[in-house]
Amino acid sequence: MADILKTIENQLPRGVIGSSIFEGANIVVYTTDVAFFKSGDSQIKEIVNIIKKRVELRADKSLLVPQEETEAKIRDIIPKEAELTQLIFDPQRSIVIIEAKRPGLAIGKGGSVLQEVKAETLWTPQVQRSAAIKSKITDKIREVLYQDNSYRKKFLNSIGEKIYKGWNPDKIEEWIRITVLGGGRQVGRSCFLLQTPISKVLIDCGVDVSSSGKDKYPYLEAPELDLSTLDAVILSHAHLDHSGLIPYLYKMGYKGPVYMTAPTRDISALMALDFIGVAYKQAAAPLFKSSDVRNMVKHSITLNYQEVTDITPDIRITFYNAGHTLGSAMIHFNIGNGLHNYVYSGDIKFGKSRSLESATSYFPRLETLQLEATYGGRDNNYPPRKESEEELLNFVNDVVSNGGKVLLPELGTGHAQEKMLLLDDAMQNGKIPKVPIYIDGMIWDINAVHTAYPDFLSNSLRASIFADKNPFVSEVFSQVGSPHERKNVIEGGPCIVLATSGMLVGGASVEYLREFADSPNNGLCLSCYQPPKGLGRQLKEGLKEARFNVNGKEEVVPIKLKFLSIDGFSGHSSRNELMAFVNNINPKPKKIIINHGEQSKCLDLASSIYKSQRVETTVPKNLETIRLR
Repeated sequence: MADILKTIENQLPRGVIGSSIFEGANIVVYTTDVAFFKSGDSQIKEIVNIIKKRVELRADKSLLVPQEETEAKIRDIIPKEAELTQLIFDPQRSIVIIEAKRPGLAIGKGGSVLQEVKAETLWTPQVQRSAAIKSKITDKIREVLYQDNSYRKKFLNSIGEKIYKGWNPDKIEEWIRITVLGGGRQVGRSCFLLQTPISKVLIDCGVDVSSSGKDKYPYLEAPELDLSTLDAVILSHAHLDHSGLIPYLYKMGYKGPVYMTAPTRDISALMALDFIGVAYKQAAAPLFKSSDVRNMVKHSITLNYQEVTDITPDIRITFYNAGHTLGSAMIHFNIGNGLHNYVYSGDIKFGKSRSLESATSYFPRLETLQLEATYGGRDNNYPPRKESEEELLNFVNDVVSNGGKVLLPELGTGHAQEKMLLLDDAMQNGKIPKVPIYIDGMIWDINAVHTAYPDFLSNSLRASIFADKNPFVSEVFSQVGSPHERKNVIEGGPCIVLATSGMLVGGASVEYLREFADSPNNGLCLSCYQPPKGLGRQLKEGLKEARFNVNGKEEVVPIKLKFLSIDGFSGHSSRNELMAFVNNINPKPKKIIINHGEQSKCLDLASSIYKSQRVETTVPKNLETIRLR
C-alpha cells in the first residue's frame, strides 16, 4: 500500500495522468487528456477491483472550461424544474457543487444530466439539496469548506499519506484499549480515547452543561492524550455533551480530521456558535471563538451511513443510523484488518419516531459493544409515544383554553423537531386550537439542516418532503429572531413557544420561564433529560421559586405555572428498548461497556444484561482504561 499511487499510475496509459493524490482515504487521479477523461471510467473501475479502494477520475484544472462559461452551460443543461439555487466552484479539486431544491432532476435518470455537465465543462459535478428554509448560518458553514481550496486539498492529501504509509501487523504487538476521559458513570462530557500500537483516535469530546469548573469538561490533561499525536476525532452526533469541546481541540493546536455525518457537521457548528453566544449572555468568557468553529468545519470529513472508510493504517470505520437525532451515528470500528470489531453506540433510540427510523441492530462483525444507559434503570420505562403525545396535547388544550402560554424547552435538534411535527399535525386536524407556535433559539436554523438532508429522516417524513408537503415550513410556525419579537410573544396572547435549551441551562427557554413562571394560567412541559441539581430537575422535584440572573442581578420568581414532565418523547432508548437492542443485536458481542448514565442506572443495566445474556459487562469510571484485546 505504500506505493499505491504508483501502482495506479502504472495501470493506466502513459501520458494521460497529470497527478494522483489522496482525498482522505480516497484516491483522485487528475488527467491532462480530454479523451481519457471522457472515456476512462472503465479502466478506473478495473483498478478499483484490484486495490479495493475508491478511485475517482477528474480533469486537471488546466482543462477546465472557465467558470463563467461553465455556469452558463450548467444553467442551460439543468432542467428549470430542478430549481437550481447556486453553484460553488472548487477549482483546486476540479469540482463544481450544484445546489438545487430538486436534486433528483439535477442528476437525471441514471446520472444522465450530470454526465452531460461533465462532458460539456470537464468539471466534476456534485449535487446537494438546497435547504427549504434559508439560514445564513448554515450557508456560512458550507462556504467555509470552499473558502481556502488549496488548504483543503493539501489537508485531505496529508490524511491519505498517513493512512497509506504502510502497516505490517507481523512487526507490532497486537493490543487495543479504550480510556474513559468523560461520560463514565455520568451523563455529560462524553469523551473516549481509542488506542492501538500505531493509532490514537478520540471518540466524541463534549461538555457537561449542568456542571461548573473542571467537572464541566473531559480529562484532556490525561497523560494518554497528546493532541500532536492524535490521528483523528470521530463525532457520533451534535449534542453538546458529545460535540461541545471539539472546537477547543483546534484552539489548542489539533490539526487533524474530525469524522461525522453531514447533518452532524452543520448542527454541531450551530450548537458551538450558540454555546459561545450563551457564554456572552452570561457575562462569561467563551472557551473558544467562532474562528475555532470554522477550523472544525474546515477539517471535517463527512460520511454517509454504511459508508466504509480507513481513518488510520489499522482502523476502518462505518457509520450506522443511531435513531437518536438527525445524522446521529453508531460507529463501527474494524481494527487491525479484522483483529477486533468494536461498536460505539453513542446515544441510540431503538424505536421509530416521527422523524427518524429505529437504530440499526445488525453489524457485519462485533466483539465489543459500548452502550449508553441514560434511561438504563429498571424504573426508566416510559409509556408508548402515542400516549405521551396525547398527554402533551391535553396539556396544551388545558393551558391555551385558559388564555395561557405553553413553554416547551427543547434540545435544538431532535426533541424540537418531534414536537413541531406533532403540533403541526394536531393543529391541522383540529386536535388543538389554532394559536401561534413560536420557534426561538437555534431551532429554526437546525430545521433548515433537516430540510437539506431528508435522506437521513424517516421514510414517511422523507416522502412528505419529496411530495412538497414539508411540515417544517408549515404556516403554523413563526420564527422569533430578535429581543423585540421575543417581547411581543411575552406580551401577546395564548401561544406555544419552543425554545432552547431543553435542560433550562441558559438560552431562550430560561428567559421565557422567568416571564411565564408567576402566572397559573401558563404552562411548562419538560420532556428532555434533566441533569441532577439542574433547574429542570428541581422543578420536577417541586421547586416553588426560582432564581434568575438578570443583567448581573439575582431575581427571585415564584413558580405558579402549570407543570408537566413527560419522558416518552426522549430520543434515548428506555430501559426496555435498551434490553431489546441487546437482545436483537447481531452478531452477539462478547463484551459490553456501559457508559453515559448516572452510576446507579449504569450498574443496574450492566447487571441485567449480564444476567439475561451471560455476556461480560463493565462499567468504567472516568480515567479508567479497558483493554479490548
